[in-house]
Amino acid sequence: MVKFSSSFILSLCFLVSFSQSSKTKIEMIASNWNTTKEATFEKFDNRETLVLKKGRITVKNQKFTNGTIEVDVYANTIRSFAGITFRKKDNTMEEVYMRLHKTNQADAIQYTPIFNNESNWQLYREHQANVLFKNKGWNTLRIEVNNDQAKVFVNNEEVMSISNLRTDNISGEIGLFALFTNRFSNFRITPKESSEVPEKTEETPTDLNIIKKWKITEAKLFDRKNLNFKNFLKEEYITVTTEKSGLLPISKYIKKASSGNFEQNTEDYTIAFTNIYSEKEETKLFSFDYSDTILVYLNGKIIFEGKNGFRTKGIQYMGHLDINTNTLYMPLKKGNNTIHCVVIDKANGWGLMAKMQ
Repeated sequence: MVKFSSSFILSLCFLVSFSQSSKTKIEMIASNWNTTKEATFEKFDNRETLVLKKGRITVKNQKFTNGTIEVDVYANTIRSFAGITFRKKDNTMEEVYMRLHKTNQADAIQYTPIFNNESNWQLYREHQANVLFKNKGWNTLRIEVNNDQAKVFVNNEEVMSISNLRTDNISGEIGLFALFTNRFSNFRITPKESSEVPEKTEETPTDLNIIKKWKITEAKLFDRKNLNFKNFLKEEYITVTTEKSGLLPISKYIKKASSGNFEQNTEDYTIAFTNIYSEKEETKLFSFDYSDTILVYLNGKIIFEGKNGFRTKGIQYMGHLDINTNTLYMPLKKGNNTIHCVVIDKANGWGLMAKMQ
């Protein structure tokens, strides 16, 4: 039997601990990255840098679970977006990015889950924050991740706390995101073991009137002339569950025919169905919101049509969701009543939320 001294064991433990928490710098050279045609590596400001025109790029052979991710982004005052992607598996991941042209505005920085290659920022207004960016030199974005929580820092100042990372991924690839060209440098990773976090509290109190389960169809290309309520009854549906706020992030459950190209996507739709039982004829209040467009059917008849997409009501209109935005007084018959919502989306967040009271 081989015996080891206590000092050797202590040294080994120290080395393991050090390796789990030591900072690793990923140089901005093509051999370190799963590069794309949108990426260029070049010297700038006495640094190795990556210029990313659009899209995402990941680090080769690197998985991330918990710890710290940091990157420097060169100041940019024109409309552009730059951020960090982490725990990427296939086309689902977590993402935090800066809207560099929106310095000192309420939505200067954003956290969003990416589900099936679709950003969902419209659905998560609570994960935006005001940040004052430098307009010259480098801005440092840092994310500290611990299990399903994260803290976000810009230039060493904490700007956002995320209590519930929305994807189910616990580990995955890491990388960078840009839209309309940004320059990155000094990408660093510090892996860490997870630590205990306080018991999670609900971001929004659960309302007993919220519709928590829906049945939805697969995504299809939208063409209004092909919609026929009789066909709704022949569709195959899967049952899905909302978040505690009542939000149903549709892209989490079904993949769109066209995704990842923002406003260049085609319009897709799904049919969301629920059944409401009433013991008598009565009128109930149906409160709801959606993105981007909706047709609401009660017992087979259209009772509402609306649009709530990004910029549909003006250039500054965001299309964020609030369950109390739209209200309908629904005349329910005795027995079962069916609600079918045709939810149509192009980009930025495919969502539905509703309650009946």
